[in-house]
Amino acid sequence: MGKKAKPSVDKIVKKVNKEFEKTSSQIESLINDALKQFDTLQNQIQEPVRKLLKEVDQLRDREMKRFNDEFERRMNEFHELQNSMLERLGMASKEAKKELKAAADNAEAKLNDTRPQSATKPAQKAPAQKPAAKKAVAKKPAAKKPAAKKAPAKATAPKAADKGDLTRVKGIGPATAKKMQDAGITSIEQIANPSAADKDKLQAFSKMKGFATLSDEAKKAL
Repeated sequence: MGKKAKPSVDKIVKKVNKEFEKTSSQIESLINDALKQFDTLQNQIQEPVRKLLKEVDQLRDREMKRFNDEFERRMNEFHELQNSMLERLGMASKEAKKELKAAADNAEAKLNDTRPQSATKPAQKAPAQKPAAKKAVAKKPAAKKPAAKKAPAKATAPKAADKGDLTRVKGIGPATAKKMQDAGITSIEQIANPSAADKDKLQAFSKMKGFATLSDEAKKAL
């Protein structure tokens, strides 16, 4: 009985082992399938998240670019308005100077017109024996005429002292002039005929409107 029972136990053990191996392979297959599904699901989740993050970055870049463009446009409009106001003020001062000069010329012309009349009347009434009186009348206009001609020389004298006023250069407003002075550009001469060091300093203002013609405008202002 013992000999017959032994083979049956071996068969049972082999059968159990075979079933165990079969079950292990099935479990391993199920685990692999589950891992594959997990990877697929993870990829499906990560892809939309990556896409969303990319869209957020693109939106942020677009908004930053739009903001910078709008800011630059507003600054250009402000500079144009500032330059326009300065040009109008400059034109107004030039017109006022012209009017003052015209008034001075008219007054001088009227004065010169009245002097010969007063000089000729005594000449008609005075006898030929009094030439000294004629000479005295003739000397008076000659002495006063040089005094009238000295007025334009006094008007042009302050121009040499205005080299430090950078706003005289077309395209430079008060704010830009202050920045240039802080950077070391304190004279119109440095803009008109810049040295190597001045060129480096002026390069910081290369983005301002009219920078290409700034040197020419400075030479006109000298």
